Amino acid sequence: MSILIKNVLLEGKERNINIEGNLIEAISEDKSNKEAEFVIDGKDKAAIPGLFNAHTHAAMTLLRGYADDMPLQEWLETKIWPVEAKMKEDDVYWGTKLACLEMIKSGTIFFNDMYWHWRGSARAVAECGIRAALSAVFIDSFDEGLAKEQIRRNEALYEESKKISERIIFVLGPHAIYTVSKESLCWVRDFAEKHDLLVHIHLSETEEEVEDCIKRYGMRPVEFLDSIGFLSTRTIASHCVHLSRKEMKLLKKSDVKIVHNPTSNMKLAAGKMPYEELKRAGLYSNIALGTDGCASNNNLDMFEEMKIASLFHKAFSGDPTSMPAKEAFELATLNAAKMFRLNSGVIEEGELADVVLLDLKYAELTPNHNLTSNIVYSANGSCVDTVICDGRILMEGRKVEGEEEIKDKAKEVAYELVKHG
Repeated sequence: MSILIKNVLLEGKERNINIEGNLIEAISEDKSNKEAEFVIDGKDKAAIPGLFNAHTHAAMTLLRGYADDMPLQEWLETKIWPVEAKMKEDDVYWGTKLACLEMIKSGTIFFNDMYWHWRGSARAVAECGIRAALSAVFIDSFDEGLAKEQIRRNEALYEESKKISERIIFVLGPHAIYTVSKESLCWVRDFAEKHDLLVHIHLSETEEEVEDCIKRYGMRPVEFLDSIGFLSTRTIASHCVHLSRKEMKLLKKSDVKIVHNPTSNMKLAAGKMPYEELKRAGLYSNIALGTDGCASNNNLDMFEEMKIASLFHKAFSGDPTSMPAKEAFELATLNAAKMFRLNSGVIEEGELADVVLLDLKYAELTPNHNLTSNIVYSANGSCVDTVICDGRILMEGRKVEGEEEIKDKAKEVAYELVKHG
């Protein structure tokens, strides 16, 4: 497929963007009508790289608004886990399709997911045209029999993943140190190293997690994972709210990647990730942004997440220069793309054709003194007009094929799941 985006604003100048297959072939000022299968008029639009959601649980769209304003453990044990226990593969399929629709509508072309029924998520992603890193939740609850079952399942899913869309990255997903045994974490470490796989884990999200780790292992979470050789450049650690200086040095030493989820952390009163301290430790380029799941956010709009992240750190630090707009934007684009080993996150020749067009006629983007500032502090997902992922047009003029069916079916599935909850 070839696509020509004509006369679009790119880094402050009018440009033509030529896409051939799944790559950006050329960026030029050429005004001649070069042939392409699809021509998009970029007048009054700005081109930006597609956004990355580096940590979520996509199918939790089905639980949006179901259980809010509750303490974390009570929320999990009395509301979330009982409903999730009833979910089947088809439920996860429709919940993930709804998430993909929401992300496409708000300019996100990639998400990093950890959830049950991996095959349902993979099927939804393959059909929707988006990119994703998908991990099955690995929880053994310190039970040896369950651990063996989880290992067999992940080995089988890894083999299956070799035969599906190249847009899907298979990732190992040990849930957390308080739900996965030391022995299983060591298996994850070895399997990931053998097959060069990314590993997605929740880490130091709450004070309770830190205290429990000290009681169980005699050390803090990052220290424990370092002691068993778990940490590596393949590790993607979500949250990282409660860290000591020593732990930050250990994260740097192992080149660990970190996902910041400010909205979820605030909503669940989990605390504040030490962003400025992590920057000083040399970890800025290792940090990306995520929304977390829709039960703890409650949406997947990365424009909103960029704004909240920036304001969050300004407010808590008392420093209005903390996390400027440029940094927030990089956390949702280039930093995340590198984290997941993708040639994306920027619009340049030879990069993957993951391009989002913003409608500059929207009031939120008027006037356009500084587009990056407008994107982070003013825009929202509804400012997105067109989404191209992997060289395929997923949305144009804010229309996505099949969106009404997805919403209707997801509602039906969601209401059935919570009917007796």
